[in-house]
Amino acid sequence: MDAPRASVEEADRVLEEVAAVFTDAVAHRRQTLRTSWQESGEAGGAPSTDTEQLRLALRDYRELADRLMRL
Repeated sequence: MDAPRASVEEADRVLEEVAAVFTDAVAHRRQTLRTSWQESGEAGGAPSTDTEQLRLALRDYRELADRLMRL
């Protein structure tokens, strides 16, 4: 067996697994963010509360995007 080839194949599998875990984590965070602002709008809360919740959600989206761009 060619050890260097096996090592590269294993590295490829590990990276695929890491990418899948990363993708799942980002999708989960996105769902959490989405829930935070969708529920506030559907609940029929006061406009100022809705506006503040939306402002916070936008800030959280921006922070997540910034963190992802630094990877």
